[in-house]
Amino acid sequence: MLRDMTEPYPHSLPSPLRTGLTGRCPRCGKGPLFSRLLIPAQSCSRCGLDYSFIDTGDGPAIFVIFIVGFIGVVGVFVTEFSFGAPLWLNLTIWLPAIVVLSLVLLRVLKGLLITQQFAQDAAEGRRADE
Repeated sequence: MLRDMTEPYPHSLPSPLRTGLTGRCPRCGKGPLFSRLLIPAQSCSRCGLDYSFIDTGDGPAIFVIFIVGFIGVVGVFVTEFSFGAPLWLNLTIWLPAIVVLSLVLLRVLKGLLITQQFAQDAAEGRRADE
């Protein structure tokens, strides 16, 4: 059953932004959304919400590629052209930074998209008039 999209977001649910950023359950806001770094749990340990509706696809990865790619390229160019840093120094600085930033952003953006998917009652291949 779809929610009427003209109605405001139900106030009984926690904020999708807050729960997505913290990796918490989109319904109760207390249970963990992820069982491991990037793997969603089967269900919420607090309220029992079944996470089988989760389907973020490649969305979070695309955002991470654009954001981290821009930061990495600008960082390497600034380091190279401003300081004349050798290749080994650029690799030492930017390779770990890009890996860590990618993992952190991927988890955060995946959580945001999952909570938005729950809040909007989104599903694959379904129209609002069905």
